[in-house]
Amino acid sequence: MGVITLISTWLIPCFLLIVLVVATWKRVPTYEKFVEGGKDGVKMAFSLLPFLVGMIVAISILRSSGALDAFIQLISPALISLGVPPEIIPLAMVRPISGTAALGMTTELIGTYGPDSFIGKLASTMQGSTDTTLYILTVYFGAVGIRKMHYALKVGLLADLVGIIASVIIVTLIFG
Repeated sequence: MGVITLISTWLIPCFLLIVLVVATWKRVPTYEKFVEGGKDGVKMAFSLLPFLVGMIVAISILRSSGALDAFIQLISPALISLGVPPEIIPLAMVRPISGTAALGMTTELIGTYGPDSFIGKLASTMQGSTDTTLYILTVYFGAVGIRKMHYALKVGLLADLVGIIASVIIVTLIFG
């Protein structure tokens, strides 16, 4: 067994043991605190449920209505002239909304074109270079009651755009 495997196997159990020992030493009622935290977690999960359902419905409507396909058809000539495969655009649009949907799209692209294809490498790079900005803002800002999120939204979407453009440039330079 290698050193890294050994460390990764024992790191979390040792950390938990240290926390429990220190809490007991400081006379913190650990089980009661654990149960209290569990109750708070369940309350938070129920408060986030409407936000998550809204996001899932929005993604389903976008894909099912054909609006996404129509938009891609509209911008395909410009994308092809820039060297961007139009097949990657659904991933670029869905990634800021849902990590799970984007992972499904990435898996589909890799399954269709192969992991060593330009599209497969671009999808993988884009998946790692962008974030689920709208999901993060909806869930985390909604959980703490922040309503004015326009600056965070602008910066988050700008960062996603930079990640998408950088992915295309870097994959084109390295693998194109």
